[in-house]
Amino acid sequence: MDLQYIVIVLGFMGLSQLVSWKLKSKFTEYSQIPLEFTGKEIAEKMLRDNQIFDVQVISVQGQLTDHYNPQNKTVNLSEVVYNQNNVSAVAVAAHECGHAIQHAQSYTFLTMRSKLVPVVNVASKISSLIFGIGIGMFILKGIPFIFWIGIIALSITTLFAIITLPVEFDASSRALQWLDSSQSLKGEAYKKARTALSWAACTYVIAALNAIAMILYFLLKAINRDQKT
Repeated sequence: MDLQYIVIVLGFMGLSQLVSWKLKSKFTEYSQIPLEFTGKEIAEKMLRDNQIFDVQVISVQGQLTDHYNPQNKTVNLSEVVYNQNNVSAVAVAAHECGHAIQHAQSYTFLTMRSKLVPVVNVASKISSLIFGIGIGMFILKGIPFIFWIGIIALSITTLFAIITLPVEFDASSRALQWLDSSQSLKGEAYKKARTALSWAACTYVIAALNAIAMILYFLLKAINRDQKT
C-alpha cells in the first residue's frame, strides 16, 4: 500500500467526517425550530399538491433511514422526521417526496440509477474483494487480468455515485421549490432548510469525488504497469 493510496483514503475519510459532523450539527440546530406541521403532514401535502395519490408515507425505525422506495411506492421517514414538527424534519420529508415526484415523472437519472442497483450490488462486492482487503497491489503484480476486473467493477460503482448526484440535487431542488411556492416555509425557516439540504448534498459530492479518485488511482497504476511490461 503506497503513500498515494493512504493520502486518498485518509483525505476523503477526513472530508467525509467533517461534512458529516457539519450536517448533523445543522440538523440538530434546525430541529429546535418548531413549525406547525410534522414531517408526515408536509410529505402528504407535497404529494397531494403534485397529484401523486398512490404513494404512502410511512414511519421506519432508526436514524438517517429516510428514503423513497420506488418498488412499493413509499416515502419512508425515520421516526424523528415522521413525528416531529421542525425545520429539519420538514426539509428531509420534502426531499424524499422529491424522489417520489421524480419517479412519477420518470426522471431520467433516477431511472438509470434504479436500473444500476442490482449491477452495483455485485460490482461493489467484487471491487471490495479485490481492493478493499488490501490485495490489489499483489494482484496487480501477479494476476493483472483479475485486477482489471476489479477496475471495471469499481468503475460501475463510480458511475453509480456520479449518477446519484443529479438525482439528489434535483430532489432537493424540487423540495425547496415546493416549500417556497406553497409557502410552507418562509423567511429564515426556508433559508435554514436550504442550508440543511445543501450540506446533505455535500455528502454525495464527497462520495462521488472519492470514487473518482480511487478509480483514477488504480487506472494509473494498471496503465503504468502495462507500459513497463
